[in-house]
Amino acid sequence: MRILHTSDWHVGKVLKGRNRHEEHIKVLAQVVEIARAERPDLVIVAGDLYDTAAPTAEATRLVTRALSALRQTGARVVAIGGNHDNGASLDALRPWADAAGIELRGSFKENLNDLLIEGETEGGERWRLVCLPFLSQRYAIRAAEMYDLTAAEANQTYADLVARLVGKLSEPFAEPGAVNLVTAHLTMVGASTGGGEREAHTIMGYAVPATVFPPNAHYVALGHLHRSQQVIAPCPTRYSGSPLAVDFGEEENVCSVAIVDVGTDQAARIRDVPVTSAITLRTVRGTLEQLATVNLPDAWLRVLVREVPRPGLREDVQDMLPNALEVRIDPDMLPDKTGERSAQRAGRSPRELFGDYLDSRGNAEGGVRELFDELYDEVSSNS
Repeated sequence: MRILHTSDWHVGKVLKGRNRHEEHIKVLAQVVEIARAERPDLVIVAGDLYDTAAPTAEATRLVTRALSALRQTGARVVAIGGNHDNGASLDALRPWADAAGIELRGSFKENLNDLLIEGETEGGERWRLVCLPFLSQRYAIRAAEMYDLTAAEANQTYADLVARLVGKLSEPFAEPGAVNLVTAHLTMVGASTGGGEREAHTIMGYAVPATVFPPNAHYVALGHLHRSQQVIAPCPTRYSGSPLAVDFGEEENVCSVAIVDVGTDQAARIRDVPVTSAITLRTVRGTLEQLATVNLPDAWLRVLVREVPRPGLREDVQDMLPNALEVRIDPDMLPDKTGERSAQRAGRSPRELFGDYLDSRGNAEGGVRELFDELYDEVSSNS
């Protein structure tokens, strides 16, 4: 059978104030075109369909249309909830999804059997898919236990729980004659984050060892980390990565979807198909004179300016580079006065500390200090 594995669409993402809806339309259209060309039997979307738990109507319309278009290629389509998704809201779409022939699994339910999906390809290859939506540590471990356990014990408890869930759900894998698959939205120990994920959900407290997956699984389709990568595990395990760079921390990632050919008697063969429809993200740095030579009209830019800070500098850069979404002083240009400021901080008033902050960045504009004084007086009088 053939599988198209994708994840981390993050529809609704706003980058430095820039709405990326048109980019997402093009990216998901290309994913659908890849599905039409590759003719997979199964499409797996491994979580984070949305960028926020409260997606706009526009974002919801795009995701549902993309899932429907993937289903219309003839493939079975399975999508699970990620940490950015509202699992309950995804589950609320189940009646629509069922009518459209799409399998949605937004969150964990009391009936664990609901997380095991079975099917058969037109060629007669049977398959089973264990679905693991994102499971937060707070939900997985009761509050009382969180208070009683050390951080290391809580981390181990979470990993043990995920292992028990996978073990229970994959019990049917012992029966021969079917391709055994797992999809999950989580962090694996030893994987490269690749930027873009919320730190609170990628710290080691949420990481699980590769040994949670059974060796008799033919393929594990992961979501959550945005860099396409293979993970060392007892069975073929892979992150498909995001089909577009979500933020500037991901500008070096190669955006793609994974195509997997696998059978009961054939080891998984995996290849990445690039997704190139999104606008490129690039970081550039230099003086104003150097930046004037930058010629990247088709990229969103993060600009690190090698100039002394002054009022109007940002505007000058954006006039020169209209596609600059983020402009800030190159950290190398800022004096390191951390130790000195820490030694002098004790006993100083907020006005003095704010003045030190402005001085450290070369900002001598008096109006800024006066405005701070007004705001500080107003807050102090109301407290």
